[in-house]
Amino acid sequence: MKKIYSCLCLLLFFSCSKLENYNGVVSTDKSKPGIVTDIKVINFNGGAYITYSLPSSANILYVLADYKINGTLSRQTKSSYYSDTIVVNGFADSKEYEVTLRVVSRANIMSDAVTAKVFPDTPVYKKIFPTVSVTPDFGGVNIKALNKFKQPVGVILVETDPVTNRYEIKDQYYTKSDTIDYSVRGMDSLPKNFGIYIQDQWGNISDTLKQVISPIFETQLDKNKFFVDKLPTDAKIGYGWELPYMWDGNTDGSSTGWHTVTGNTFPITATFGLGVSAKLSRFALWQRTGQYTYSHGNPRDFTIWGSDKNNPADVQLPVISAQGDIVGDWINMGNYHYPDPPSGSRPGAVTDADIAFAEAGVNFNIPLANPRVKFIRFAVADTWSGGDFAHVIEITFWGNPF
Repeated sequence: MKKIYSCLCLLLFFSCSKLENYNGVVSTDKSKPGIVTDIKVINFNGGAYITYSLPSSANILYVLADYKINGTLSRQTKSSYYSDTIVVNGFADSKEYEVTLRVVSRANIMSDAVTAKVFPDTPVYKKIFPTVSVTPDFGGVNIKALNKFKQPVGVILVETDPVTNRYEIKDQYYTKSDTIDYSVRGMDSLPKNFGIYIQDQWGNISDTLKQVISPIFETQLDKNKFFVDKLPTDAKIGYGWELPYMWDGNTDGSSTGWHTVTGNTFPITATFGLGVSAKLSRFALWQRTGQYTYSHGNPRDFTIWGSDKNNPADVQLPVISAQGDIVGDWINMGNYHYPDPPSGSRPGAVTDADIAFAEAGVNFNIPLANPRVKFIRFAVADTWSGGDFAHVIEITFWGNPF
């Protein structure tokens, strides 16, 4: 039942095909149409193109293909009389399948059946499965896979229920991206029996990769321990928006946050201590919203620098660097781009949905390879207005404090 549900979700999520009405009876000519001839097949991953010649008739409406995609499910596809090709897809395996082709007239009369044989290449969901990896992550697991065909698939994570001892769906992730890399969180650090499989939009399901994984302990860092550690190259504070407002727990986009003066050179930086040495996993950022959403001094591109020194020295940070680069006592823990407005609107002309997205805060992952750190430098490389000042309402970090 769980797999049926995930199949329905996938169909709904990716359904974007144009519905065409071939059913209207628009002719009184009840004669049986001729059959398609000169059939040729071009196979592709999980399907095939079938080309043919149509019979000579002005009464043809479409060509109908009937076929089974696996041991139980059948499909039908149609192709207008304007075309000499029909696409059949959704096959579960790379093997021979029979496809029945019929010509349908405008009076809804079918021709005799003609059989074409197709031999699809390996379906995409089966190509993806060998690339799947599941590894421990903070508060959960990280899942990676490659989808070089950029086809819509579902990545289904299941976990053994301790009562029934059966797999239950833990998470369903649907994507067309060529690179799959995401984390499922909210778990304790006890060992868990996980399984993961790939499902395509026709309900075909791969084998299940099974692993016992213990998520890495994760907790929200105590902001009461944060403190200002202003360095000479940090930007000057403007308008009374002192740095501690950046971690005061108030995520209201119209409240006070960190705000610099104008006239800065990039990167615009702020430095603070965490009060602990912590292996960081992720952080959430809240921008200034209302009329300032995706505008003004809200960071567009920025870098998180960290140091585990007790008194890290000041250094002029570069605007551009790679994750893992070390400059003085500081390591680049990640370069980030604040997501573009979900509506696709240009900055400064955002929608209510864009504002709601920003008000909810945006989560960013910190690569697992980073060392633990005691200090953070938040370095803004660009703002949504392109101005020479910056502001942030709130920031929250998660990880494993030592």
